[in-house]
Amino acid sequence: MSYGLYIGKNLTATGHAYLAGYGDEPSSHWLEIIAETHHAAGSTITVGVTPEADLPGKLSEVPQAPVTARHVRVCYSHYKGVPAPLSNGGLNEHGVAVRDIWSTSRAELIALTPAGQTGPNYSDLAKLVLERARTAREGVELIAQLIARYGYSTYGGNSHIVADPQEAWVVIECAGGQKLWVAERLGENSIRASRPGYIGEIPGTPDKDFLFPDHFIEFAVSQGWHRDGDKFNVNMVYGDGRGPWEGARWIEAEMARRAETPAKITLEDVIWAIRTPKLTGDTAGYGQVVPLVHPAHPALRMLWHAPVGAVAAPFMPVFLGMTEIAEEYRQHRYLTSGEHARFMDMRHALGGQADEVSIVPQGVEASRSAVAICKRLLYLALRDAETSLPELARIFVAHEARLMALAENMQKVASMLLDASQADLAAGMLTYFANSELRAGLRLAEQLADGLEARTRAFGGFDTSLQPKSSPQVW
Repeated sequence: MSYGLYIGKNLTATGHAYLAGYGDEPSSHWLEIIAETHHAAGSTITVGVTPEADLPGKLSEVPQAPVTARHVRVCYSHYKGVPAPLSNGGLNEHGVAVRDIWSTSRAELIALTPAGQTGPNYSDLAKLVLERARTAREGVELIAQLIARYGYSTYGGNSHIVADPQEAWVVIECAGGQKLWVAERLGENSIRASRPGYIGEIPGTPDKDFLFPDHFIEFAVSQGWHRDGDKFNVNMVYGDGRGPWEGARWIEAEMARRAETPAKITLEDVIWAIRTPKLTGDTAGYGQVVPLVHPAHPALRMLWHAPVGAVAAPFMPVFLGMTEIAEEYRQHRYLTSGEHARFMDMRHALGGQADEVSIVPQGVEASRSAVAICKRLLYLALRDAETSLPELARIFVAHEARLMALAENMQKVASMLLDASQADLAAGMLTYFANSELRAGLRLAEQLADGLEARTRAFGGFDTSLQPKSSPQVW
């Protein structure tokens, strides 16, 4: 389902906005930095879903852009019928950030979805915005253009938050094959939590704060779902009719309370909102916080990344100007779809069975897996959540406070190098610093896991019940 949180810049201590959240998929997750890429004329990309999807479709081709932007994103390996690798969040060189969040359409719309649906899926849209959009508004317009021209391959309805340092937009993409979408602008004083994504009342025609196609209201009237002239509530007419869910209402109210304090909302507050066990547990595949700023150089854009749900991992800085990601945070075989039937042995490939060879580089697999290590810590902590989770949170907060100061200093040093046209030196320093801290965060998680294992064994050992323990959540 995923979780997205936007905080407008007037509500924060530093005067800049944030986009944060996590992905809600059980398969493997990993970090990628994709370089700016030039593509040959006539190039295309494959989009859509396969006949194996819950709502079956056909893969199709759409034109590739001549140049795609440098961006950092989190990928994952499985959703039924959607070709891997998938992505639901990231940040590009222009300062556009994206979060993908489920948003179900009404049952009648889902039933209208054609069996041979074509067009970009939810992950395609997120990646295409990261590759092509220079502003949040451009990202919305790109989604609209793609749906209008090529259709939309849905699994029952979805949404995105697309943000830049000036504004953000919630975009709802409806099921049904009718090319229905709607977008709401979030501004300097906005707080919006999506899980699922929602939009309430909209005007009768598009304006500066709401965008939608010409037939958006007309189609609902034709189906008898809305009476012409009445106020149009998107969630009531096209969605689940529930409005914001309990968890979204709770965190929006908590963030609003913090915004009213003299300190306003800090980076620490945003991290807390993604870490709190009331919202985050095993279903959170990773955590991400993006400070929405325009630094002096695009290479200095950055996000804070936790390799699993942040109750069991520290947030660590990742810079767009890095040349590579530490091997521990790249794709590993742990939880990667299909790896249970593959080998790291070329004999099968030489015998004509290339699909039985692992898709993970052996050199990467030989490193530790950040996801596997932090999942171990999570499961140890959940055996005694009331004691362990607060302990972990205090340690991670202290670790992150040190990192925030170091990351700020590193950005200043790298900026001086870039000002002096020493781009290679700046990239080398950013890469060394961030990867060193990514590995230091992993060592911290290993040490904490070892300590919790010792405590678990001292107080009775491991319970092997098949019913897992978890922390109560309000979703």
